[in-house]
Amino acid sequence: MDKIAVVILNYNGKRFLKEFLPTVISKSPEARIYVADNCSTDDSVSFLKENFPNIQLIINSANGGFAKGYNDALKKIDAEYYVLLNSDIEVTENWISPCINLLELNPEIAAVQPKVLSYNNKVKFEHAGAAGGFLDKDFYPFCQGRIFETTEVDNGQYNESKEVFWATGACLFIRSKAYHSVNGLDEDFFAHMEEIDLCWRLKSRGHKIYYCAESSIYHVGGGTLNYANPKKTYLNFRNSLYMMTKNYGGILFIKLFKRLVLDGMAATLFILKFQFKHFGAVFMSHMTYYKNLRTFLRKRNEEKKVNRVKVTTGLYKRSIVLRSFLFGKKSFKDLNPNNFK
Repeated sequence: MDKIAVVILNYNGKRFLKEFLPTVISKSPEARIYVADNCSTDDSVSFLKENFPNIQLIINSANGGFAKGYNDALKKIDAEYYVLLNSDIEVTENWISPCINLLELNPEIAAVQPKVLSYNNKVKFEHAGAAGGFLDKDFYPFCQGRIFETTEVDNGQYNESKEVFWATGACLFIRSKAYHSVNGLDEDFFAHMEEIDLCWRLKSRGHKIYYCAESSIYHVGGGTLNYANPKKTYLNFRNSLYMMTKNYGGILFIKLFKRLVLDGMAATLFILKFQFKHFGAVFMSHMTYYKNLRTFLRKRNEEKKVNRVKVTTGLYKRSIVLRSFLFGKKSFKDLNPNNFK
C-alpha cells in the first residue's frame, strides 16, 4: 500500500504531460505517480510508455468524464492518501508535505487543497479553487481570491490555512477511506462541480475540508474545456442544480424558484453581451435538469437516510450574486466576515 498516490487524469493532454509531468515527478519524491488515461485519441499513451516508463499507467475502458474517470482509476490504486491533480498544473517545491501534514494532524479533515495560482499570470489567483471555496445562501460557489470571473492578485491576504466549504478538484488531497466511504465522485455530473458535491457529502458526515496556505501550485486552467466554451457554462449551471437538489436539506421548491430567477438574470446578461450560445447553454442546463429531476430526487432521498450533521462552516449567509453584480463586491475581502457561518 502506498502512502501517497498522485493521480493525473489525462484526456488528449500530451502537451501538458510533456510540459508538466517531469516537474511533478522531480518534486514529488514522497509519492507514487499515476496517470489514468481516459480513452485519449491523441498519442498520450504511447508518449507516456516511451518517455516515462517508471510511472504507473492506468488505461480506463471508457471516457465518462472527470468523475467516472477518477472513480474507475482510484478503484485500482491502494493508497492512504490520493492527490487528484490536473494535467495542466505546475507544482512547486514541497507542495505535498504541508497538505499531508494537515490531514495527519487532524483526523476530522477529509480533504485539503493548496493555494491555486494562475500559470499564465503567476501573481494572480486562478479561477479553479483559488484559496479555497465557499457557497452562498443560494449555493453559488466562489472562493477566497475569486468571485465569479474576477480573480485577485495574491498579496498574501490569504496566507492562513483555514476550514472552507469545498476544495478544488484541480488539486485535491483526500483520504482514500473518506473518498470511498461516500462512493467517490457523482458520475452523473460528468465534469464540473463534482468536487463541491463530494465535499458537501463529506461535510454532512462530519468531516472537514481545508485550504492549506503553505502549499502552492500554478494552474493553466481550461486545459480540457476552455473557460469561454458554452459547454462549460452548461455544465456549471446544470451541475449546480444537481448538487443543490441532492444535498440541500430544506424546502427544495423555494430554492429552485430562486435559482430559476437568478439563472434567468444570468441568461439575460449573456444576451446583453451578445453571448447567445451561453444564453442557450443556461436554458439547456435547466431543461436537462428537469429531465433528470427524478434521478436526483432519488439521490436526495438516499442522502436523507444518512446520519447527517448540519453543515455550517464555509457558507455565506447572503447572495454573492447580488453582492457582486449590484453592490460591486468583487473581492472576498470586501465581504462582511459576520455574514459567514
